Amino acid sequence: MRRLAMTVAAMVLGALPAGCAAQAGDRRPRVVLETGAGRMAIALELDRAPLSVCNFLSYVTDGDYDGGAFFRTAVRASDPGPHPIDVIQAATPRGPDDDLRPPVPLESTRDTGLRHVAGAVSLARDGPETATSSFFIVTADTPALDHGGGRNPDGQGFAVFGFLVEGLDVARRIHASPADAGERLTPPIAIRSARLTGEVPPECRP
Repeated sequence: MRRLAMTVAAMVLGALPAGCAAQAGDRRPRVVLETGAGRMAIALELDRAPLSVCNFLSYVTDGDYDGGAFFRTAVRASDPGPHPIDVIQAATPRGPDDDLRPPVPLESTRDTGLRHVAGAVSLARDGPETATSSFFIVTADTPALDHGGGRNPDGQGFAVFGFLVEGLDVARRIHASPADAGERLTPPIAIRSARLTGEVPPECRP
């Protein structure tokens, strides 16, 4: 199975430009997710989070998300913890702990300037440097997921690597779907396909 190189691109720091829609000269790669609830399109922040983007694309281009699912919904209103969140989480058919490839180093929101606003796409992780294939989509602004936000015990937050440019309504529909007491969607929402719409960026090629 082909593995994409995860060469570090130049990091462009600063505030996220207003809005998530494509703009003239926008070179962000796009990935389209076809799901059982509808279509979503993600613009990937290659310049700001190159390790996370190339890691995600390595799973996309090998078809690893096909047949996977959005399996979890975390809803702020029903979360009893001190740092509630609004997200949906996805996995490959091998599950959220799929470690087919090595974990990717954390690209902190402190360093990238990206934030967990509505529509943000981010890598799931447990401890430090454990993110692999599982990702989540934020359905409402959730600063607790940023660096220092408190959701993760180590205080490092999670790595935003893209934003929905289509399908936030689909993400929110999944978010509102039935789930059990353990936040597991019942049933999970299938990922029928995940496709890069153009060429693999040079930064992510072997």
